[in-house]
Amino acid sequence: MDTKGRLIAGSHNRNEFVLINADEIARVTSVKELSGQICQICGDEIELTVDGEPFVACNECAFPICRPCYEYERREGNQACPQCKTRYRRLKGCPRVEGDEEEDGDDDLENEFDIASHDRRDPHHIAAAVFSDRYNINHGSRPHVSGISTPAEFDAASVASEVPLLTYGQEDFGISSDKHALIVPPFMSRGKRVHPVPTPDPYILPPRPMDPKKDLAVYGIGTVAWKKRMEDWKNKQNNKLLVVKHEGSNGDDFEGSDLPMMDEGRQPLSRKLPIPSSKINPYRIIILLRLAILVLFFHYRILHPVNDAYVLWLISVICEIWFAVSWILDQFPKWFPIERETYLDRLSLRYEKEGKPSELASVDVFVSTVDPMKEPPLITANTVLSILAVDYPVDKVACYVSDDGAAMLTFEALSETSEFARKWVPFCKKFSIEPRAPEWYFAQKVDYLRDKVDPTFVRERRAMKREYEEFKVRINGLVAMAQKVPEDGWTMQDGTPWPGNNVRDHPGMIQVFLGHDGVRDLEGNELPRLIYVSREKRPGFDHHKKAGAMNALVRVSAVISNAPFLLNVDCDHYINNSKALREAMCFMMDPISGKKICYVQFPQRFDGIDRHDRYSNRNVVFFDINMKGLDGIQGPIYVGTGCVFRRQALYGYDAPAKKKPPRRTCNCLPKWCCCCFRSKKKNRKSKSIDKKKNEVSKHIHALENIEEGIEGIDNEKSTLIPQIKFEKRFGQSPVFIASTLMEDGGIPKGATTASLLKEAIHVISCGYEDKTDWGKEVGWIYGSVTEDILTGFKMHCHGWRSVYCMPKRPAFKGSAPINLSDRLHQVLRWALGSVEIFLSRHCPLWYGYGCGLKPLERFSYIASVVYPLTSIPLLVYCILPAICLLTGKFIVPEISNYASLLFMSLFIIIAVTSILEMQWGGVGIHDWWRNEQFWVIGGVSSHLFALFQGLLKVLAGVNTNFTVTSKGGDDGEFSDLYIFKWTTLLIPPMTLLIINIIGVIVGISDAISNGYDSWGPLFGRLFFALWVIVHLYPFLKGLMGKQDRLPTIIVVWSILLASIFSLLWARVNPFISKGGIVLEVCGLKCD
Repeated sequence: MDTKGRLIAGSHNRNEFVLINADEIARVTSVKELSGQICQICGDEIELTVDGEPFVACNECAFPICRPCYEYERREGNQACPQCKTRYRRLKGCPRVEGDEEEDGDDDLENEFDIASHDRRDPHHIAAAVFSDRYNINHGSRPHVSGISTPAEFDAASVASEVPLLTYGQEDFGISSDKHALIVPPFMSRGKRVHPVPTPDPYILPPRPMDPKKDLAVYGIGTVAWKKRMEDWKNKQNNKLLVVKHEGSNGDDFEGSDLPMMDEGRQPLSRKLPIPSSKINPYRIIILLRLAILVLFFHYRILHPVNDAYVLWLISVICEIWFAVSWILDQFPKWFPIERETYLDRLSLRYEKEGKPSELASVDVFVSTVDPMKEPPLITANTVLSILAVDYPVDKVACYVSDDGAAMLTFEALSETSEFARKWVPFCKKFSIEPRAPEWYFAQKVDYLRDKVDPTFVRERRAMKREYEEFKVRINGLVAMAQKVPEDGWTMQDGTPWPGNNVRDHPGMIQVFLGHDGVRDLEGNELPRLIYVSREKRPGFDHHKKAGAMNALVRVSAVISNAPFLLNVDCDHYINNSKALREAMCFMMDPISGKKICYVQFPQRFDGIDRHDRYSNRNVVFFDINMKGLDGIQGPIYVGTGCVFRRQALYGYDAPAKKKPPRRTCNCLPKWCCCCFRSKKKNRKSKSIDKKKNEVSKHIHALENIEEGIEGIDNEKSTLIPQIKFEKRFGQSPVFIASTLMEDGGIPKGATTASLLKEAIHVISCGYEDKTDWGKEVGWIYGSVTEDILTGFKMHCHGWRSVYCMPKRPAFKGSAPINLSDRLHQVLRWALGSVEIFLSRHCPLWYGYGCGLKPLERFSYIASVVYPLTSIPLLVYCILPAICLLTGKFIVPEISNYASLLFMSLFIIIAVTSILEMQWGGVGIHDWWRNEQFWVIGGVSSHLFALFQGLLKVLAGVNTNFTVTSKGGDDGEFSDLYIFKWTTLLIPPMTLLIINIIGVIVGISDAISNGYDSWGPLFGRLFFALWVIVHLYPFLKGLMGKQDRLPTIIVVWSILLASIFSLLWARVNPFISKGGIVLEVCGLKCD
C-alpha cells in the first residue's frame, strides 16, 4: 500500500480523510492518485493483477473495464471490445469460451477450462465475491459471474476409492493410515479437502465444441506439444504432493532404516516430550498420599475442638478448609505436565524450498503503547527494531505500533526508528547477532570477539555502536523537548497541527513508515512493514483501554496485510530469539494438529532484576511448573504478551471438529429388527439435535452465508440477509468482512489502495464496534482489566487448544517493576481483573459448560479467578499466631502421639511435593522460596485490596484507585530496587509484622516468668508466628531500603494500628471469665 510516505488521518463518522506531510497540490490530488481506474460498464474500480498492474481487457485500445465485466462479455455478450470492436482474446486465468483459437504461447491448463472446483475453493474468489457484492448492490440486478459455489455442491462419492483422501489436517478413523495424504493446492497453501490429480473423471467438464472440418491437432489433442504440456503439469502437481505418515501409525510403513533425505521435510514439525516416569509417577503418588493425609487431618481437627478457645479453633478450621480447596484447584491441573521440542530444519525443508518463494505464513506483529513518559520511547524503539530484524521472510512480516495516547513523541520516535532500522536490520542479518534489540545487544557483558574473527565484523560493530549512540541522543532529545507542551499544541514539520493534540478527542491516524515502494535498507534489500496506528477517540465513547486498542489493530491489519497469524508483545518486551516466529510456526503450520491450535504462548523472561529476585518478579514457578502442566491438558492460559494467535480463532469461530469413527451397525438381523430400529432412531434423533444446535449457534459459518449471499441474487432482500449477519458480528466494513473469509490471509481481489486506506480509517473509528460482537465474542474480550485471561478462556470454550513453547534461548524478554510498591501495584491490577471475571457472566464456575473446555482446564481457570478470595483466610491465619501468643491460647488442643504423627506427616508431605515439583519443572529452591514468600506478601496486601475494590466496582459502581507516588531513589545498578513509593498497600503487611513480633516478645517473656513447664505449649505458637515473620521478611527488607532505615510514615501507621488492635483485644478478650473478680487468700503472713 503506497501512501507516498504521508500520514493519513481521518474520521469515518465525520467523513474526513486527510493526507498530512504533503504540499497543497498533493493534498488535493492525493486521493485521486491513489484511486484506480473506473470500469466504464458497471462503475466499479478496476482491480490490480498479480503483478500489481491494472487489469487490461483489450490490448488494442485498453478500454477500461473490470475482469467480471470482461468475463461476462466473453461468455454472454458479443465477445468484443465496446470501443474498438476488436474480439477479446482469452487472458491467462480466464476460462475458455466458444470461438477461442488455440494459443501455443499460453500454458494455463489450470485455468483454461472452467473447472468449478477451482473457484469454489479459492477463498480469495469467495472474499472478492462478498466484497464486490457489497459494492454492487446499487448497480442493478446484474448477476455475478464469478462462478463461485459452495462446498455443498461437491459429491464425495465421485472420488475414486483408490485415490488417497486428503483429510485437511484432521484424523478420519474411517480411513487407514496409509491412505492419508497432504497436498498444497496451487491456489492456496494447505487448503480444504482436495484430491490428487489425475483422477478418473471426478468432475464433469463442460463439453468443448469442435469443428469436425478441422484436424484434432488444431485443438492440441494428441500432439507432442499437448503431451509435453500435460506431463509438465502433472509433474508440477506431484511436486506439491507431500505424503505425511499418520500420527497413529507405528512406524512400519517404511521398510529399512535409511530413508531418503527429502523425507526429513515430511516429518512432524514438533513433538511432545512427556516428563520421565521416574519423576512424574512418584509425584502423582505423593499427591494422592497428601490427599489421604488431608482427610485424616480434617477428621482430627473437626472432632477435636478447643473448648477454651472455640472461636479461634473454628476460624482456623474454616481457613484450613479453604486452603485445601485452593490447593486442589491449583494442584490437579499439573497432573499431566509435558515439554515440547521443535524442528526448525524440517520447517525450512517443507516450506522454504530452494529456488522457490517461501511458503511460510505471514505474521502481523502488534506493539501496544500508551504514555511515552511512563513507557520510554527508547524501549519501544528497541522492541520495534528487534521485530524488524527477526529471522523471517521480510515480505511475511508487518509490525503495527498502536499509540493509544496519540503522542507526537511516539510518532517522531518511530520515524527515527524507521531510519535507523535501514542500518540495523542488514547488520543483524549479515552477522546473525543475538539479541537484535541494540540496547541489550551492546549491554551484554560478554566477549563479542570470541567467535568472530572476521575483521569486517569488528569494524562494522564499532561503527554500528556509534550510530546507535547517535540514535539514542536523538531519541532522548525528543523526550526532553516533549517535557514542555506548547500552548497551541504540537505542530508537524510542514506546519500542520498534530491531529492528536487533544488526547481524548482526535481522529484516527495511520502512517506507513516502512514497506512501501522505494524504502529499502542501505544494502538495497526490502524491509518489513512498519505501520503507526492511533485509533480515533471522541468524548462519550467507551474505548476499553488496551483490549480496545488490540481489537483496532486486528481490524486495521486485516485491511492492510491480513496475515493469518498475529503476534502481540508489550512495548517493553523485545524479541530475544530471532527465530521465535519460526518456533511458533512449527506448531501453527503443522499439517496434522496445527488447525486446532488457537495460540502459542511463550514464557515471560525479564532483564534488569537483581540476582536475589526479592519480590519474585521472574515468576518462575508459574511459567516453568504450572504452564507445563496446563500444556498437557488443553494448553496454557494467555498471559497478555509473547503470544502468537491464529486470526480465525480471534474472530470467535469454533475449532475444527474432529471426525469420529463410524459406529458399527448390526448386519446379522433383518432391518425390521426392533433393536436395530431403535438404534437407528436414536442416531437419527441425536443427529437432529446436533443439527438444531448448529443452527442456533451464535458464530456465523462463512461458507453458508456466502452461499446465501451469492446464489440468492434474484431477490435483493435475500442478498442483504447474510450481509446483515456479518455486519452485526464484524461491523460495517465490506473489506474487513471479506478478509475474515480468507483463512490463509491475503487482501481481497479487486481492492484498490484508495479503498483500503478509507477502510483502514473506517475500522479504527470510535463508533465502529457499536452494536457488534467485538469485545463480546470477537477479538479481545471486554469486561476485565486482565483481558488476557478472559480472551484465552473464550477460545478454549470454543474447543481450541493452545501450546506452550519454551525454546532453549528465551523467545522474548521484558522489563519488570523490581521495587516493592510497583510490584504490589502490578499484582493489584492482576487480582482486580480476576475479581471482575469472578463477578461476571464469564466466570469459569458457571460459564462454558457443554462446550470444548476440559474439566482440568476449567480447574485452572477457576483457580486463576478465585485466588484473590484467599486473601481473607490468609490474613486471618497470619493474625492467629499473635493472638495465641498474647492470650496464651492455641488453635489445637493438647497434642497426642497420633496428632503429632499426623502433623509431622502433613508437613513432610508438603515439603516432598514441592521438591518433586522443582525436580520435574527445573526450578531452583531459591525461586520456589521467593514465590512462597511473595504469595503471603501479595495475599495480605494487593489481593485483599483488589477484592474490596472489585466488590465496590461491580456491586456499587464505585471506582477506587490506589495511587503510587515516588519518594526518592539512588543511582547505580538496580537503583529502582531501593526506590520507596508510598501506597496504602504497605499497611497490612507491616501491621502483621509488628503484631507478630510483639506476640513473640510477649510469649517468650511469659515463658521465662512462668518457668520450664510453659516452654512446651509455647513451641507451637512460636512456630506459627515465626512462619509469618519469615515469609514477610522480604517485605521488611524492602521497607528498610538501601539505607537500612524505615520510613516514618510506615512506622506511625503500623504502630497506631497495632496499638489499637492490642487495646481492643485487652478490652474485649473473650477468653477472660466474665463472672467477676476472683478473690484468693493471700499466702503471705504480713504480721
